[in-house]
Amino acid sequence: MRDPYQVLGVARGASDAEIKKAFRRRAKELHPDRNRDDPKAQDKFAELNSAYEIVGDEAKRKQFDRGEIDAEGKPRFQGFEGMGAGRGGRSGGFEFNFGQGGGHPFAGRGGPGGGDAGFDASDIFSSLFGEGARRARGRPEPQKPPEQSFTLEVTLAQAATGGTRRVKLPGGREVEITIPEGVSDGKVMRLRGLGQADPFSGETGDVMMTIKIKPDSRFTVDGNDLRTRVAVPLAKAVLGGPLHVPTLTGAVEMNIPPLTGTTRQFRLRGKGLKGEKGAVGDLFVAIDIEMPANDAELTALMKARDEAN
Repeated sequence: MRDPYQVLGVARGASDAEIKKAFRRRAKELHPDRNRDDPKAQDKFAELNSAYEIVGDEAKRKQFDRGEIDAEGKPRFQGFEGMGAGRGGRSGGFEFNFGQGGGHPFAGRGGPGGGDAGFDASDIFSSLFGEGARRARGRPEPQKPPEQSFTLEVTLAQAATGGTRRVKLPGGREVEITIPEGVSDGKVMRLRGLGQADPFSGETGDVMMTIKIKPDSRFTVDGNDLRTRVAVPLAKAVLGGPLHVPTLTGAVEMNIPPLTGTTRQFRLRGKGLKGEKGAVGDLFVAIDIEMPANDAELTALMKARDEAN
């Protein structure tokens, strides 16, 4: 690695404020997000950060200036005395001297041989570039938490009219969600930010909710249309009159003409399901004629008519 002073572009006698200012300026110039076309941008930025960790730390800067550590913060040999007399008149062997004053060459501030506590270049990186700076320093980029999923069963009426529901998510959290009007069976909805939280970044994932429409014994779904069958007493089928018909929003009254048979079908417009493009289907009503269990007069009448034919 090059001389950290050269990397930062400052003189050896520069003040702490000048060093910090130079680092900020160079960090903005060399940041990988601003130099996407430079394949060496990451290396340059990492070199700048390493230089600042040496020169920006008072204790390490003094060790570097005294030659005790190199540009990477590694200790250097402080003497190499050969086979002759060593220090203090000792003879033979080698003597190695790492640092002076008993300080640990790798000690950070607040540790053995260190200076003031609290130095961390990540503080500056965080204020300058956030996650981009952490990536440049070799820290893994936080991964987005995995998506969670669950199935929500709704009634046909709820699917048609929409509304709100309080649901329990996979993680146990209870929230109130909105069911869109006219939602279809199998529709997958994304609930953003309601999933698991990443323990490192704090970012929350999404929850995928699949809509399942429960069958309704009263209706058969045919696209956006609904079909239903209504039982009609024989007398009303013969004479005609008002008939109550179930719909998704409550029963409505319709009139059937006299002599209505089982082949007759009625359409109630706009009483079906709402489609994705806003179109609303219809409700088709078929008639099931109910015969009386025991009616002597009706039986006699039918015999007389049969004999007359």
